[in-house]
Amino acid sequence: MENNMQLKRVAEAKLPTHWGDFLMVGFEELGSSNDHLALVLGDISGEMPVLARVHSECLTGDALFSQRCDCGFQLEAALAYIAKEGRGILLYHRQEGRNIGLLNKIRAYALQDKGADTVEANYQLGFNADERDFTLCADMLKLLGVNAVRLLTNNPHKLRILSQSGINITARVPLIVGNNPKNARYLATKATKMGHLLNSKINPL
Repeated sequence: MENNMQLKRVAEAKLPTHWGDFLMVGFEELGSSNDHLALVLGDISGEMPVLARVHSECLTGDALFSQRCDCGFQLEAALAYIAKEGRGILLYHRQEGRNIGLLNKIRAYALQDKGADTVEANYQLGFNADERDFTLCADMLKLLGVNAVRLLTNNPHKLRILSQSGINITARVPLIVGNNPKNARYLATKATKMGHLLNSKINPL
């Protein structure tokens, strides 16, 4: 195991869900109390690339059913896709609001209510458009013994960072769900300002 890991694997337990019985694996960042989670379904060992999703925490979308974003829709769809395949991983990356935190996310929402888009709101609060650290997710995959994945994502930045961190991504699998009038501007901003690939074509890499 690499000695420059940023986190450690600390606990695991079974997690039965609507989509199947997952293994829930908890990780803790070294030097802090921050924690992250992986849901693992089936046998992920071997050379065959694993269907995987890096899902960043979104309390409003994941738990409170917000239609301002597509996060909750993507979480449910990713679990359904993994269950259908019978083998896969969902990393629950606990960096709320693109890692600006829940309270700042509420402040960003208030700015959006006044006309800012999601990127402009972050800038007005003194943050980058995206503050997340996806190298942590590469470490989680390595600690799970996985080096090759088919990644469920629309975000080319995730592809780039995971690849640079030693994860072999053999294909990008789109995850386009939850489009509605409440999040139309949000999705358009992700496409135009953040480069998200909002098409349904599976891209071998």
